[in-house]
Amino acid sequence: MSKQERWSKLLELLAVDGRLEVEGAAATMAVSPATIRRDLDELADQQLLVRTRGGAIAHGVSYELPLRYKSSRQVSEKQRIASAVADLLTPGDVVGLNGGTTTTEVARALTLRSGGLAERGENSAGPMFTVVTNALNIASELAVRPQFKIVVTGGVARPQTYELVGPLTQGVLNQVVLDVAVLGVDGVDPRLGVMTHHEDEAGISRLLTERARQVIIATDSSKMGKRAFARICGLDRIDVLVTDSGLAPDMAARLTEAGIEVISV
Repeated sequence: MSKQERWSKLLELLAVDGRLEVEGAAATMAVSPATIRRDLDELADQQLLVRTRGGAIAHGVSYELPLRYKSSRQVSEKQRIASAVADLLTPGDVVGLNGGTTTTEVARALTLRSGGLAERGENSAGPMFTVVTNALNIASELAVRPQFKIVVTGGVARPQTYELVGPLTQGVLNQVVLDVAVLGVDGVDPRLGVMTHHEDEAGISRLLTERARQVIIATDSSKMGKRAFARICGLDRIDVLVTDSGLAPDMAARLTEAGIEVISV
C-alpha cells in the first residue's frame, strides 16, 4: 500500500469515526504502528487532522458538516473518484469547485497530491493550484495551506450545504477564467444532462461550466440515470466524467457516444 493510499484510508476511517487510535489503524491496514504515527504526523502537518496522544481526531469545519454530509454514503468510492480527478489536474491550473461531499474529497485529494509533488521537489515559487469555490468548507480546508491560492466567491450561504449562492456569487464568477471546473452533481441523465436539487446551486454550477476550458463531473454511480429538479447543463458541455466501478455498461456507452471521456475507478 502506497503512502497516498494509506493517507486516503486514514482519512476515510477518520471521516467515519471522528477519531483514530494508532494501534487500531495499524491493525486495520496491516502496517506497523510506527508507519501510522509517521503518516498521522505528516497529515497533521498539512492540517488534515489533529494529533492526539496515541492517535488523531478530525480537524476543521469540514468534519462538522450538516446531516446531508454526515450521512454521506460511498465514502471509499468518493475518495477513489477524488484521487482520480486530482491526477487529471496540472500544477498551475485554476480549478473551480462547487460544493458537495465528492468535491470536498477532491479538495483533500489535491492537498495530498500537492504534498507528494512538493516532496519530489516539483513545487514552484507560487501556489501549486488556484482554487475558486463557492463552498465555505472547502475554502476553510484549503486556505491554511500555502500551496493553494483560494478565491471565495462571496454570496448568501445555504446552511444545508455550506454553498454560497446568489447575485454576489455570480458577480465574482463573471470576473474569473478557469482552466477546469470540477462539479459534484445529484443526477446524470443521458437526455437531460447533469442536475442538482436546488435551482440556485444549479445556476452557480452552470456558470462555473461557462467560465471553464474543461468540465469534469465527479460523482458516484448511484447518481447515474437519476434526475433532479434543477438542470445544470447538457452532456455536450461535459468533457470528462469520473465515477466508480458501479457504472452500468450501457450508461457508460451512452456517455461515451455523447463525446464524454468516462473514467471508472
